[in-house]
Amino acid sequence: MTSACWTLRACTGRSWCQGRRLFIEQRSGFRKAPRNPEKGESEIRGGPETFKSSFTPPLAEPLSPTRSYILKKLYKPFFFTVGFSGCSFGVAAIWQYESLKYRMRNYLDDIRADWLEKLRPQKQGEFRKQVNEWWNSLTDGQRTVSGIIAANMLVFCLWRVPSLQCTMIRYFTSNPASKSLCLPMILSTFSHFSLFHMAANMYVLWSFSSSIVSMMGSEQFLAVYMSAGVISTFASYVSKAATGRFGPSLGASGAIMTVLAAVCTKMPEAKLAIIFLPMFTFTAGNALKVILALDSTGLVLGWKFFDHAAHLGGALFGIWYALYGHEFIWKKREPLVRMWHEFRSGPPRSGAS
Repeated sequence: MTSACWTLRACTGRSWCQGRRLFIEQRSGFRKAPRNPEKGESEIRGGPETFKSSFTPPLAEPLSPTRSYILKKLYKPFFFTVGFSGCSFGVAAIWQYESLKYRMRNYLDDIRADWLEKLRPQKQGEFRKQVNEWWNSLTDGQRTVSGIIAANMLVFCLWRVPSLQCTMIRYFTSNPASKSLCLPMILSTFSHFSLFHMAANMYVLWSFSSSIVSMMGSEQFLAVYMSAGVISTFASYVSKAATGRFGPSLGASGAIMTVLAAVCTKMPEAKLAIIFLPMFTFTAGNALKVILALDSTGLVLGWKFFDHAAHLGGALFGIWYALYGHEFIWKKREPLVRMWHEFRSGPPRSGAS
């Protein structure tokens, strides 16, 4: 979950990009760019080290918003958060219905297909066999998050395409001062500029995937994850607008904090360990308390290394959903599923007279 802050500079050739510096945070804060950087050299600064970039990084939009203006604009992200979250749970409920219906309809067909497969000669290909064995060895949770990890890897590669830099800045980083407010709330959840940041986030997601999917099921988990992305981003918007510290953010940390908080709330006595220090173990409940304390302190004191508001927003949503959200949202999906069933079944046929 750790990440670094980078200061990106250079120009993509578009007039509105020239002469600007971009402060990109990996769901984190801002660092001041050097006033007199050397020309002709693109750099990505991360902590004490300086890494040379293989491409020319982009620049942010030239915006000079006021705090009151941004606060007035937050109604759009608020309604987008509510609407997107509701649609996510609605689609998940319908998806679960269709999945169960498909399994029941094709149960006998699957049995016959398995019987015929035994009679057919096995296909050659050692590599294909190993891939199938590996995929079948994964848990339901690991198979579910594989698509999320693949999407994050794809977006990470898109950051390396020079011609896409301005598009990536506008739509794959969330910033309350940007012209694009709503779509980046979800796209930035799949966006990482740093390989280390992406690897750390995806490792945490992979580690908790089996537990969270066994608790919720694949459909409900995906609805919670997508909703957590926009909710944590909205919390970041509110914090930045209230403090006046504007700047782009990106990363899946807010959504992953929801997953972590939900698992720790449901299984507070589970033992956890840090990957590089496996000899030190602690309970999930204590880990959650420490994370909440650190992010709360960072938010109050204005620490600028992480986007503590996004972390807190995601964690609080995970705690709330684990305690009340399942009963309040997921168990009340029956009317929607009934409406969908009637829609799929068509109007009732009148009997013959």
